[in-house]
Amino acid sequence: MKNLYEIGRICVKTMGREAGSYCVVIDQLEGSQVLITGPKNINGVRRRSCNIRHLEPIDTTIQIEKGAEDEVVEKALTDAGLIEKFRGKIRLST
Repeated sequence: MKNLYEIGRICVKTMGREAGSYCVVIDQLEGSQVLITGPKNINGVRRRSCNIRHLEPIDTTIQIEKGAEDEVVEKALTDAGLIEKFRGKIRLST
């Protein structure tokens, strides 16, 4: 089975002030933690660790290296045509 939270996986934040914002997994940390980024200059989601219980993975992935810089992530999102999607938020059903 492939890892739902692999590097490059696009997710939606489900908790906190950034709930409804898209983010990208850029590294897998210990336990149930992953490192994510928005990047911040696109949608305000800053680079930080996040519990996978606060993320909802979607079917899309982008090709990035582990720990990729925000500029690299932004270029990959642009190449994949996802920048406009990332600038918006989605409404989460409760």
